[in-house]
Amino acid sequence: MEFPIEKFKALRTPFYYYDTALLDETLQEVKEHLQPNWQVHYAVKACTNPKILRHVVAAGFGADCVSGGEIQASLDAGFPADKIVYSGVGKSDWEIELGLMVGIQCFNVESVPELEVINELAKNHGKIAQVALRINPNVGAHTHENITTGRAENKFGIAWEDTYNVIERCQQLDHIECVGLHFHIGSQILEMDDFATLALRINELQEMLETYGIRLPNVNVGGGLGIDYDNPDAHPIADFKAYFETFRRYLQLRRGQQLHFELGRSIVAQCGTLVGKTLYVKEGSLKKFAIIDAGMTELIRPALYGAVHKIENLTSTESEECVYDVVGPICESSDVFVKDYRMPKTRRGDLIAIRSAGAYGEIMASQYNCRPLPESFTSEGLCCQ
Repeated sequence: MEFPIEKFKALRTPFYYYDTALLDETLQEVKEHLQPNWQVHYAVKACTNPKILRHVVAAGFGADCVSGGEIQASLDAGFPADKIVYSGVGKSDWEIELGLMVGIQCFNVESVPELEVINELAKNHGKIAQVALRINPNVGAHTHENITTGRAENKFGIAWEDTYNVIERCQQLDHIECVGLHFHIGSQILEMDDFATLALRINELQEMLETYGIRLPNVNVGGGLGIDYDNPDAHPIADFKAYFETFRRYLQLRRGQQLHFELGRSIVAQCGTLVGKTLYVKEGSLKKFAIIDAGMTELIRPALYGAVHKIENLTSTESEECVYDVVGPICESSDVFVKDYRMPKTRRGDLIAIRSAGAYGEIMASQYNCRPLPESFTSEGLCCQ
């Protein structure tokens, strides 16, 4: 990725930079692999920067939301309400009512109590709520345990064996229309076999439901496709071809069924970079620390998941390399981006880029230690918060 380094030097750090040309290229790549009966809903939780959302809207995608705030942000960005799906295990009444009043495409329901609350609220407003049942397929995924969502012990979804009974319950509720099945097994998944296993489990479930005469018009397989954090320049775009081909090959859709995807990280992660400035280089008896002005308040993934991002010194002219722990200024021992990392000799004032930060970066920023939220900048110009 080419960075406008001279322009960066004039900006207050830390800040997020988004390459919208790469974003548009990524969106186009996704579109090239879609079939007529497939629809992508961008997982808004990955990044809600308004400039990013407007690019996704322009590509014609829908939105996958997990809160009322995300529904409102999607509407404000121009997503059509009838392309918005609403997921999440803990939907508040006001969030459900917002979805009902604006006419979202469907609620991805995760429990019978939630189903009954939606029915009651829909009755109060004279609405019929379209729902898809999020089924827990008890499928593991090769990813970090904190972002695995499809196993039986996870909090997400309706138990596999309860599917038919919950569909029966839907049929008993006057203000509920069950229009589909929804699944999601995790995030940052790079092994296509995990998605193939999910597809086969969906086939099994659909076959079972058909023995009861049940065929629903929509199947939503969630998202979860990962990216290359180690080599963002070598692989700036995720392997959408393999991802979509896996479902085309293994998932047996019924005639007329629509297939839905909820992609987030794979769309926006590589276009985003967190840029900080070196405050101090501290040499201890065992370690050499590059202390920068960005920290876990701007990018929490390393502290939360042990995630590792590629780090670059954008302004060093040194040929000599040194080994550093790259750390932030927050008063927490977990405020470490990477340990024992080799990069060009670093001095106070050097700009440091933390790559592949477009997903779960800016959106998860906090004001811990009374720090201001980071500003954002795109290849098109400064972007207001």
